[in-house]
Amino acid sequence: MEKGFGKYAAKKELTGFKNVFRSLQYKNYRLFFSGQSLSMIGTWIQRIAIPWLVYRLTGSAFLLGVVGFAGQIPTFILAPFAGVLTDRWNRYHILIATQICSMFQALILALLFFTGTIAVWNVLLLSVILGCINAFDTPARQSFVIEMVENKNDLGNAIALNSSMVNGARLLGPSIAGVLIASLGEGICFLINGLSYIFVIASLLCMTVKPQKRKSENPNVLRELKEGFAYTFGFVPIKSTILLLALISLMGMPYSILMPVFVKEVFHGNSHLYGFLVGATGIGALIGAIYLASRKTVLGLEKIIPLAAGVFGLGLVAFSLSRFFPLSIALMVITGLGMMLQMASSNTLLQTIVDNDKRGRVMSFYTMAFMGTAPFGSFLAGTLATLIGAPGTLIFGGIACVLGALVFSWRLSQFKKLIRPAYVKLGIIS
Repeated sequence: MEKGFGKYAAKKELTGFKNVFRSLQYKNYRLFFSGQSLSMIGTWIQRIAIPWLVYRLTGSAFLLGVVGFAGQIPTFILAPFAGVLTDRWNRYHILIATQICSMFQALILALLFFTGTIAVWNVLLLSVILGCINAFDTPARQSFVIEMVENKNDLGNAIALNSSMVNGARLLGPSIAGVLIASLGEGICFLINGLSYIFVIASLLCMTVKPQKRKSENPNVLRELKEGFAYTFGFVPIKSTILLLALISLMGMPYSILMPVFVKEVFHGNSHLYGFLVGATGIGALIGAIYLASRKTVLGLEKIIPLAAGVFGLGLVAFSLSRFFPLSIALMVITGLGMMLQMASSNTLLQTIVDNDKRGRVMSFYTMAFMGTAPFGSFLAGTLATLIGAPGTLIFGGIACVLGALVFSWRLSQFKKLIRPAYVKLGIIS
């Protein structure tokens, strides 16, 4: 049935925690995981501090949306070209460069804050710069995973562990940020994030990376971009997965932009309450990531994707209607669970079936879907929140996510038929 797992099965069967963390047997991935685990906590501390700072300075839900838009629109514009270059250049070197640039971005924010010169336009500009960095970092990071994990059968586990790492940081970061913002101000959050990049840069420099053959016979970037687009959207399973992810990112993910509004206007709380809400999302996402890491095969992920999208949408609708804070915390856990299962399952499925020489370009479209559409969602959410309120905006977005999940489910039988030959080719099924 699963002859493609012969090499994996030849090893002793892994169970329990050993199975969940099996990708850590690879030295490069172990270094990457440890460095990123520390750095991501700093990243989440900064992610919490920026919208809180903007809202404190302006009191405007609209400007929250504008800052979110400014930070992510470069990814939408640059990601396709970054994907072409990721397939051409050394992904390892790209990652080192993006981490160094991200470190300086955070340190400049800290410097502006502590010198008392920080203004909203500073935050906007530096958010745009970080968005440009992420346009190259994300497809390179996603594509580099397969170079760190020698056995492709462990790829899904590595991606799920990445997700657990991010969401472990999502759990710790907001809680730490809430305390830091209340006691020392947002500037210390930026400083900690900048210093945290030292760990991931050091871990990357300690790796032993084998040279990878890169495609170089075609110097035309636009032609390679067109080839990647045709490949990505010419195969229904890849296209459907990316389009659903884009819808979720556009209509559902901007809920995080509106969290400060809910905290202050619905629950009449402070930064501590804000940290609890975001941390609750992290708990749900961490549970989802651990579940995916415990799976031994990609089979069945195509069913999880629409189910998780539906859970995410319903969670948003229920949260927007809740006025009881403990219930809202529980609903954020459910929302985070659905979000993580949908995102990580999509990532694993795409990375499994895609051709390696087109991996960077496909993952750039994944980046566009996941991060690139978010600025439009942030702008839309900020605008709608000023017209119909934050709760009404989340209800609208949640319903859109549920409808997208239903459309995906309706086409699931066709999806399975088309993806089966890819699984056979990879030896996952006979």
